[in-house]
Amino acid sequence: DPPETDAEGNIRGFSLSSAPYEPFLMATTRLRDTAFKRVLRDAPIGTEVELDAPYGSFTLHNNVARPAVFLTGGIGVTPARSIALQSVHDNTGHRIIVLYSSKSPEEAIFLDEFTHLDQANANVTIVPTMTRPETSTVPWMGEAGHIDAAMLTRYVDDLAAPIYYVCGPGAMV
Repeated sequence: DPPETDAEGNIRGFSLSSAPYEPFLMATTRLRDTAFKRVLRDAPIGTEVELDAPYGSFTLHNNVARPAVFLTGGIGVTPARSIALQSVHDNTGHRIIVLYSSKSPEEAIFLDEFTHLDQANANVTIVPTMTRPETSTVPWMGEAGHIDAAMLTRYVDDLAAPIYYVCGPGAMV
């Protein structure tokens, strides 16, 4: 029974960004100026919400011999965080490459955590790319531009070998 609503209604879908081993359930969202997001932002801790069962399957494949390549953009990086952290936690041995597109470093959620994950784990490669680095107040020395074939070939040796996971804005997907 939210205090305000709009034409989009009171239901949204979220991907979980927490890994199964973490002792909390976390969904991550951008706080846009919509009634739903304002209510979500202002809800006090302890507010009851109704969750529906998960839909679809977005889990790491079982064949460790095949690398996992995530092509993600914006908030679509959330399941990649969950899956990469769980794989490292469980020491599955999967080779994981995450190409993560964001407008600027300031908008790249989990960027510090992904950088640490990359540095601490030989099986994980995180490739952040900024599509509008010139709008940033933080100097950006990494990849720039949209994820494309040329960028992919710089980080994936055999393009036919991996299982690909794509999650991001509709135009990107």
